[in-house]
Amino acid sequence: MVSSSLFNPSFSTLTPKPTNPTTNRKNRLAPNVIACTSSTYDSSSPTTSTNSHPPTAPPANHSRRNAEENIKDEARRHRSASGSDSRGFTARYVPFNAGFDSAEWYSLDDIVYRSRSGGLLDVQHDMEALSRFDGAYWRSLFDSRVGKTAWPYGSGVWSKKEWVLPEIDPDDIVSAFEGNSNLFWAERFGKQYLSMNDLWVKHCGISHTGSFKDLGMTVLVSQVNRLRKLNRTVVGVGCASTGDTSAALSAYCAAAGIPSIVFLPANKISTAQLVQPIANGALVLSIDTDFDGCMKLIREITSELPIYLANSLNSLRLEGQKTAAIEILQQFDWEVPDWVIVPGGNLGNIYAFYKGFKLCRDLGLVDRIPRLVCAQAANANPLYRYYKSGWKEFKAVTAKSTFASAIQIGDPVSIDRAVFALRNSEGIVEEASEEELMDAMAQADSTGMFICPHTGVALTALIKLRRSGVIGPTDRTVVVSTAHGLKFTQSKTDYHSGAIPGMGRFANPPVTVNPDFGSVMDVLRGFLKSDRLNKKSL
Repeated sequence: MVSSSLFNPSFSTLTPKPTNPTTNRKNRLAPNVIACTSSTYDSSSPTTSTNSHPPTAPPANHSRRNAEENIKDEARRHRSASGSDSRGFTARYVPFNAGFDSAEWYSLDDIVYRSRSGGLLDVQHDMEALSRFDGAYWRSLFDSRVGKTAWPYGSGVWSKKEWVLPEIDPDDIVSAFEGNSNLFWAERFGKQYLSMNDLWVKHCGISHTGSFKDLGMTVLVSQVNRLRKLNRTVVGVGCASTGDTSAALSAYCAAAGIPSIVFLPANKISTAQLVQPIANGALVLSIDTDFDGCMKLIREITSELPIYLANSLNSLRLEGQKTAAIEILQQFDWEVPDWVIVPGGNLGNIYAFYKGFKLCRDLGLVDRIPRLVCAQAANANPLYRYYKSGWKEFKAVTAKSTFASAIQIGDPVSIDRAVFALRNSEGIVEEASEEELMDAMAQADSTGMFICPHTGVALTALIKLRRSGVIGPTDRTVVVSTAHGLKFTQSKTDYHSGAIPGMGRFANPPVTVNPDFGSVMDVLRGFLKSDRLNKKSL
């Protein structure tokens, strides 16, 4: 893998009423759910208040707000008039795979990352309160908020506030109106390379900092903002990162005026990724180790200092990331796709997508969930190996260098979450070699996209499953693109310039030509006679 450093860069809302779930394209049965258990301890829980007032859509503004008001002032005034803050929806931390009524539970205002047994935590919502409103109600409510500027519902995350952080005061939310990302119909790529007519790419990288991490970070930093206003001892927020997490954390902390600290593996991320936290004012520690080493250090540091942990070990992140799954359903007018393919590194994202789809199914917005595929780089593939063993034994690996640097993780924190999601969605795990992922990225770019190497991993998984017949030609399939291609221009440049030994099957280098009419005409005549023009037509 070619890497560079910053200082030595290498340039080589409606009335609820009963309804049936949305009719879907296929009448496939929902997958069987596998039951798991969790350790607990005795605890008394407070009585949940009843929800007598349904959440509402943003008010229809027929005139411009008062000149002295900003959008937060306007939202505060409307809340005061409608009294819509008291809705009775609640959420809490419980041990992973435990229910809302678990004996062991923690307030979201508690600073806790693991259960008493040392296991993962999860955010669980009061489903009884949410289920007082049917699927048609929730669909209408969420749809009514899309594209608005009303605070905070113009965000793709906070338009689902009742399902994310229902109790947070909107004044505490830190948002860049993230989400609402493009669902791109990959018409030419699907037709030319896969004989598919219903292939889509969810461009989560078209976001504030250029990656899907914004979806989770708006939730986490908003909760930290709330904690600091409650005078909790939180001096800053820290993370280990392979690039995108640090960019999202530093941007949202900068917006809120909260110090951020990031641990980065030295010389293992792109210059574009490195400069983001620096530009946003974070304390950046470049450490001579890999991501797993950085993760070990940040966990030790946050256990000793009042620095809030922002990695996906913190289950708040997943509450924001799950909204991308809900967005996909919205963009298909609440029809469920057949397949969703997600790149996997630390593995929180595959669980987040499962969680979003499952919540929609459980609350009657749809009647099934799609089959999930987790795609890993072959150089960092512990989940793939676990899957191929029939889920018999998980072994962490030492991740090798990969162009898909954000998923260069050998000991993923969310391994249990990922396995649960895949086993409950008839899921599949695939891998991509370095050449395969770079070729797939180049093929996608040649059809009008401009994707990151991690999306190349996901597209490789699609190509393999399509060739084996697992994914059919008419299956509606969504590939999740996790970051913007502009963050990885160096790897693209190296691929197309021939700087990577043994790679460049789809390279398209610039043609050097003399500055005279005859030389230019010779090149153009050769181009016009080639097969390249025919390949570019639909």
